[in-house]
Amino acid sequence: MTSRRRALLGAAAAAPAAALAAPAIAQTASPEIRWRLTSSFPRSLDILFGTAEGIVRRVAQLTDNRFQIRVFPGGEIAPPFAALDAVQSGSVECCHTAAYYYVGKEPSFAFLTAYPFGLNTRQMTAWFRHGGGNQLAAELLRDYSVVGFPSGDTGAQMGGWFRNEVRSLQDLQGLKFRIAGFAGQVFQRLGAAPTQVPAADIYPSLERGVLDAVEFVGPHDDEKLGFVRVARYYYAPGFWEPGARLHFMVNQRAWDSLPDAYKHAIEVACAEADSEMVSRYDHSNPQALRRLVAAGAQLRFWPRDLMQAAWRAAHEVTEETAGRNERFKKFWESYRRYRDEEYQWFRIAENSFDNFAFVAAAQQQR
Repeated sequence: MTSRRRALLGAAAAAPAAALAAPAIAQTASPEIRWRLTSSFPRSLDILFGTAEGIVRRVAQLTDNRFQIRVFPGGEIAPPFAALDAVQSGSVECCHTAAYYYVGKEPSFAFLTAYPFGLNTRQMTAWFRHGGGNQLAAELLRDYSVVGFPSGDTGAQMGGWFRNEVRSLQDLQGLKFRIAGFAGQVFQRLGAAPTQVPAADIYPSLERGVLDAVEFVGPHDDEKLGFVRVARYYYAPGFWEPGARLHFMVNQRAWDSLPDAYKHAIEVACAEADSEMVSRYDHSNPQALRRLVAAGAQLRFWPRDLMQAAWRAAHEVTEETAGRNERFKKFWESYRRYRDEEYQWFRIAENSFDNFAFVAAAQQQR
């Protein structure tokens, strides 16, 4: 046998071994992983719940389907307002939730989602990415053994549904109002009786008279939840939620166990969801609002004196909380400084344009 023939036979014999070895190497580099995600929202809310579904689909796509995350609606494997607890304990690997649901644990969680008279959606993104917000959030979440990523925003929200008109501060006295986050403390200061109720339970509570008024998100979600059938007066704006950011939270130990490529897949998917969610709301809300008005919704705007009282109350409660909570104070100093700077800029270009063009377009349609 010639040396050339022996070399060819040797290469042929080695080829099957190499073929068998390749999948083993790939498998080691890209393990198959299965996680569970608990959402704070019901399946019926297609944008809120659907954003988590979009994130996990993208993660699977970026990892050749080797990293699969199954999404469960709120209440199925963890209560809607206990998603953080479930991730912290490790009973599930991750969740998609609004951090302000957990202000009872630590009031600073409010800054991760929405704050009364705070940053709007674009400003919030800028603060998180360039103003130190992500670093502050990471410090806070680390205490709960969690890693978090901004992953969707609703945009500015509506002010809620009321059985009766709100003409003055007096009409808020004793009002049983479903409201989430730090805003509950503001409305309590104004005389209302705030309470936090999961999305799936809001309508029954309103229908039975347990609640006098409710706020959730805006026309798209509010139409699905049927509020217009019980309360006709639809107020704007939701000054306590000029934008509401959601977070994808991961158990620290589960996160640390992931290959770098899988971590990157989550980061990419969350960043994409961060812009996709608000674009879906911006597309869907105008159409839903028309249908709600046709169904009998009466649009109303808050009286100016009420807005001014709310501004004062929000800052009073904030300063009081900052005076007794060092972490909250650290968040507030960063957030307020950034907000005030952004407000100055937005007044010049954005607000001046909006005030003219939006009104001019409405007048032209008459």
